[in-house]
Amino acid sequence: MANEEMDRQEGEERSSGDPAGDPALSAGSLPAAVGGGSGPIVVSVEEIRAAGVEPIPGGGAGSGGGASQERGRPPIKLKTWQVLAIALLALFTIFITWRVKWLEKSVLERTSASLMISRSAPEFALPALSGDTVSLADYRGKKAVVVSYWASWCGPCKVELPELREFYNRYHKADANFEILAISIDEEKANAEKYAAAEKLPFPVLFDPQSKTADAYSVEGIPTMFVIDKDGKIVHAHAGLEQAMQIRLTSELGLDRKYSEPETGGETK
Repeated sequence: MANEEMDRQEGEERSSGDPAGDPALSAGSLPAAVGGGSGPIVVSVEEIRAAGVEPIPGGGAGSGGGASQERGRPPIKLKTWQVLAIALLALFTIFITWRVKWLEKSVLERTSASLMISRSAPEFALPALSGDTVSLADYRGKKAVVVSYWASWCGPCKVELPELREFYNRYHKADANFEILAISIDEEKANAEKYAAAEKLPFPVLFDPQSKTADAYSVEGIPTMFVIDKDGKIVHAHAGLEQAMQIRLTSELGLDRKYSEPETGGETK
C-alpha cells in the first residue's frame, strides 16, 4: 500500500507540470492545426491583429474580391468626335489599301506596248494581201488608225479579229474618220490569206513576215492593238485580248455608240 501511495503522488506531480493543465495555454489561445501535422495552420484574426498586421478584407484566393471589382468597373464612353475620328481612320485605311492594290495591278499590267503611248507612231509601208502597198503616212492628217498585230495560228487573235470585223461593219462608213489595219506576222503569206478570206475581213490586211514593224512597235505578244490619232501619235495600246474592246475603240475614236447598224443590214440610226 505504501508503494501504491507513492506512485500516485508522483503521477500527480507530473500532471501538475504538463502545459495542458495551464489555463494561460488553453486550446482556445493556440492556433488550431487542420489536416494533421502536415496541413496548413489557420490563425485567428485576433492573433494577426496582435502581431500588428491588418487582415485583408474578404481575403483569400477563393474570396473573389478582385473579380468582383473588375465586374464593377464602369464601361468606357466615347465622345462623338472620338467615334468620328475612328470612323475616318477606318475609311482612310480602306482607301489606302485599295489605292496600293490598284497601283500594284497597274504596274503588273504595264507592257512594252503600253510604254509607246503618247509617242509618235513608227512609220511603216507594208504589202497588203490585195497587192497594194499601204503606209501609215497615207492617213496622216486625215484619219485615225487602229493597228492590230495578229497571226493565223493565234487563238486570241481569232476572237479579236471577228469582233473588229463587227465593229468595222457597224461604224466604218464612206466618210469615216478612222481606218483599221490588221498586220499579220505569219511566216507564210498563204496562211494569212486563207484566214482573212475565211473570216471575210473587210479592212486592209497587211503582211509583216519578219516582224520588223512589230519590233518597231515593241510588240512582245499577240494580239496587240494600237490606236494612232490623225497627228500620228499613239493614244492607246493594249497587249492581249481586251475586254470591252468596242467600247474602248468608240471612246478613243470619238464615235457615237448609237451611230449605226452594220452596213450589211438595217438603216443608219
